[in-house]
Amino acid sequence: MGSDVIDTVDGFVDTRRYPLDDPDDPAWRDVVARARDELRAQGATVLRDVVRPERRELLRAQGDEVAGAAHTEVARVNVYNTDPDDDLPDEHPARVVLQRRNAFVARDRIPAGHLVQRLYEHPGLHRLLAACFEVPAVHPLADPYAGLTLNVVAPGGDHPWHFDTNEIAVSLLTRAPESGGVFEYCPGLRAAGDENHAGVRAVLDGDRAPVRRLELRPGDLQLFRGRFSLHRVSTVHGTTSRHAAILAFSDRPGVVGSATRTRQLFGRIAPEHLAAASVRGDTLLD
Repeated sequence: MGSDVIDTVDGFVDTRRYPLDDPDDPAWRDVVARARDELRAQGATVLRDVVRPERRELLRAQGDEVAGAAHTEVARVNVYNTDPDDDLPDEHPARVVLQRRNAFVARDRIPAGHLVQRLYEHPGLHRLLAACFEVPAVHPLADPYAGLTLNVVAPGGDHPWHFDTNEIAVSLLTRAPESGGVFEYCPGLRAAGDENHAGVRAVLDGDRAPVRRLELRPGDLQLFRGRFSLHRVSTVHGTTSRHAAILAFSDRPGVVGSATRTRQLFGRIAPEHLAAASVRGDTLLD
């Protein structure tokens, strides 16, 4: 399942519908226009059937191939993935303890020839995403582990409410569960200058008013602003795990996750994570 399987991005992306290398194509402009409208109105959009139908079995098989490398330690976390702080007031959302019952395969465990690696690195995808998110450019994370991951949620597990380190999140479902495993999100629940602790705590306490749901299919690309939108994956039911590749981007170069968050997600850190505070573009909790 190496890089010799498919020679070009045309071999696995439906480039007729999503002409990554041709911004002058009317189809490219149509994709961008719809994505912008939905991101503005709903905080997320789904690009359906980006991966060609005949390549989805390979996409699934490659995810299965690396799923065993996921860091599976069950962790008690909060929505910010920060260390416990007993000095915070009881009503602060960081005081709410959640059980993280999912696992991540780090980027350095995903072979270079896998479809998700090749898609993550493709300049045409970067250009398309920048246009959709209405920013001058998007940059793959400088994080050696978190830039590209495979999120593995086994039956009975879920991915609890959280915010992302990165502003621009792209998900590609590689294996669908039998049922459950629905992506839920609260668009724009916080902003660069406003943590909105009361609103976050309300959702944690059961307020469903700001919550929206997206059901993905293998081969779809989901785009949303993960740093500002509280989000989770609901409990997976049945006997099949849910696998989703997470492609993380920022509108700034050099973004790296914090050491605390990285150790929680992957069970290890690299030297880059010890200097992560220097690349933050805001003062939000991680």
